[in-house]
Amino acid sequence: MLRRSWPIPAALLILAATMGVCGPCRAAPADAAAASAAPLPFHRFKVTVYIPVQVVQRMAQDPAWMRSSWQTISSKLHVDQVFIEDYRSGVSTDDATLARVKRFFVSQGVAVAGGMAMLGAGHSAQFQTLDYTVPHDRELASRMSALLARHFDTFVLDDLYFFNTKSDSDIAAKGKQSWAQFRMRTMDEVSRDLILKPAEAANPHVKVIIKFPNFYPFFQEMGFDLKNEPQIFPEIWTGDETRYASTTDQQLRPYESYEIFRYFENIAPGRNGGGWVDPIAMHDLDRYASQLWDTILAKAPAINLFEYTDLLRIADPGNRAAWARLPTTFDYFDMARRCCGGLPGMPGASDPLLADVVEYSLRKADDIAVALGEPVGLATYRPYDSTGEDFLPETLGMAGIPIEMYPQWPRAKTVFLTQAAATDRNIVPEIERHLRGGDNVIITSGLLRAIQDKGFDQVTDMRVTRNVVPVTRYVEGFGFGGGTVLGRSKPVLFPLIHFYTNEEWAVLRGIDAQAGVPLLLMDRYGKGELYVVAVPEEMNDFYSLPAPVLNALRRYLTADLPVRLEGPAQVSLFEYGNGTFVVESYLDHPAAVRVVGGFAHLTDLTTGARSDGEPAPAAPAAGTQFGYELQIEPHSLRAFRVN
Repeated sequence: MLRRSWPIPAALLILAATMGVCGPCRAAPADAAAASAAPLPFHRFKVTVYIPVQVVQRMAQDPAWMRSSWQTISSKLHVDQVFIEDYRSGVSTDDATLARVKRFFVSQGVAVAGGMAMLGAGHSAQFQTLDYTVPHDRELASRMSALLARHFDTFVLDDLYFFNTKSDSDIAAKGKQSWAQFRMRTMDEVSRDLILKPAEAANPHVKVIIKFPNFYPFFQEMGFDLKNEPQIFPEIWTGDETRYASTTDQQLRPYESYEIFRYFENIAPGRNGGGWVDPIAMHDLDRYASQLWDTILAKAPAINLFEYTDLLRIADPGNRAAWARLPTTFDYFDMARRCCGGLPGMPGASDPLLADVVEYSLRKADDIAVALGEPVGLATYRPYDSTGEDFLPETLGMAGIPIEMYPQWPRAKTVFLTQAAATDRNIVPEIERHLRGGDNVIITSGLLRAIQDKGFDQVTDMRVTRNVVPVTRYVEGFGFGGGTVLGRSKPVLFPLIHFYTNEEWAVLRGIDAQAGVPLLLMDRYGKGELYVVAVPEEMNDFYSLPAPVLNALRRYLTADLPVRLEGPAQVSLFEYGNGTFVVESYLDHPAAVRVVGGFAHLTDLTTGARSDGEPAPAAPAAGTQFGYELQIEPHSLRAFRVN
C-alpha cells in the first residue's frame, strides 16, 4: 500500500524543519544504480531552489543535516543555484549564519544568491506585509537588504513584497488617493530607497530581482506596479504556481502557468529570469508536474522550486486512481522504478521523494523544449494595472485557444481585447485605427458594455443589454438560413447583445426555447472586421460548451495561427513560430482531439513517428487544410513538428 503523507502546508514543513522534525529526510536512499551518478544539467533551462530563513538557521546549527539533506537532493535532481533567505515573517538571520550556509553550497559547486520575504510577524495563513509607513518596518527592510548585499551579488524579493496594511499611519498617508495609487507609489519609493539604495551602498555590483506572484489582475491594489517596477529592478521572475483550482481561493486556471510567464516576458523582454513553482494544495502529482512543464513550455530560462524541505518529502501520488494505469506523461510507476528500485513496499525499493518527481517531470519537458521555437498565440492587449473579466485569457487558453498577452497594443493582424482594455482611455480610437487599417479586432461582451457609451457607438451599433438568457442549444450560420446545429449543453447564462439585422451578423448563436441569442457577432468597419464574443456570466461555463461550439469559436479567434485545435475544453494548444506545437490535456480522462492546419505531414517529437493528414474543409482564403486525429492521455502532453 502506498503511504500518504500530504497535502501538508508549506509553512508547517518549514516549521517542522526548524524544530528538527523531517520524517521524509529519513527515507531510504535511491538504489545504487540511480545514486552512482549525479543528474546531468538540463539542456534548455536552469533549476534553482529557494531555502527559507527557518531552514537556513537549521542548516547553520546542524551542519550534518545540511550535508545529508543536500546529498539526498543533489543525488536525485540537478540544481544550478540556491536562494538563501535572510528574513521571513519576523524571523531574521545574521552575517555569520548566511556566511556559513553560503560557504557550504559554494563548496558543492552550486551558485548562490540571497532572498527575503517581507511579511510581518505572525499571520502565517492570511498574509500581512510590513507596514511601510512605520519607521520600524522601513528600517527592517533597509537593514535586511544591506545584509543580503554584503553576502550575495544577486538576491530576490519573494512575491510577498507587497503592501496590504491599513493602519492609522497608512490611512493618514493615503489621504485622498485610492489605495491602489497610494500603495503603488509607496512601493516604488520603497523599492528605490529602502531596497536598492542600501543594497547598492553595501555592494555596488548587486543585482536585485523582484518576483511577481500569480494574481496579476489584482496587483495594483497590493502595490505591485507592473509598469514601473520592472524598470526599477534589473530583472523580474514570474510566479507560475497554479495549484489545484477548484479547492483554492484564487481559482487559478492551469494554463496560467504558461500564460503569465509569457505576459511578463512581454513586459520585460529578455529580463524575465525564470518561473517559480511550489507543490502546495494539489490532489495529485500530475498537477505539480503540469506546472513544471507549462513553465518550460513558456520558454522560461530557469525554474525555481519553493522550497528546499519540500523536495525531501515523500512523494505521495495522490488521488490519481482514474488514470494511474494509463500511459500518462507523468508515470508514477516508471518514476519509482527509475529512481527508487520500484514501488514503495517492494523488496529493496525506497520511497520516491518530491525531488524525484521534479527530476522525472523536468526531463520530460527538457526533451521537448529543445525543439520549440518562439511562442505565438492570439495577440491579446491587457494594459498595465488593469482589471476586468479577470483570468478570461487563461480560461480561453484552457479551451484550446493559444494566447499571447501584451501590456501595449500588439503588432498583429488580429487583436483580442477583454474588459480589462477599458482601462486604456484611448481604447476606442485604437480599435478604430486598427479596423480602418484593414485588420481585425475581437472584443468581449464585457468590454462592449464598458465602452458602448464612450464613443464606441460610432464604430458599431451593437450593445449589451441588461438581459441574461439561459442557452441550451447552439447553431452556427452566416447570414440568413437555418445554420448548422452544434449540440446541446446544460443551461449556460449569456448576456443578450442587441444588434441590427443585416448590418451586424450573428455567426454563432445560442437558442433558448424559441429565442436566439448571439454568441459571436461580426461587423465590418473600414477595411477590417470587428467581432464580439458573448462571455458566459460564469466564465468557467466555457468548459461546458459542446466541442463543436468551441471548434467554431476557434475557427474565428485563431484564424491567423498555423495550427487549430478541435475537441473538448480543458485541452490546451501551445504554438511556436518554428512549426512546432504541443497539445496538453488537463482532463481526468483520455481525450480525442483533432489538429488542423495547412501541413500534409506531422512528426511526433517524442517518438519520431510521422503521420499523413486527411484533407479537411477550409474557407477559400485558408488554402488546403489537413486534419490529424490525436489521443491525449489524462494530464498529459504531446509535441509535434509540422512538415
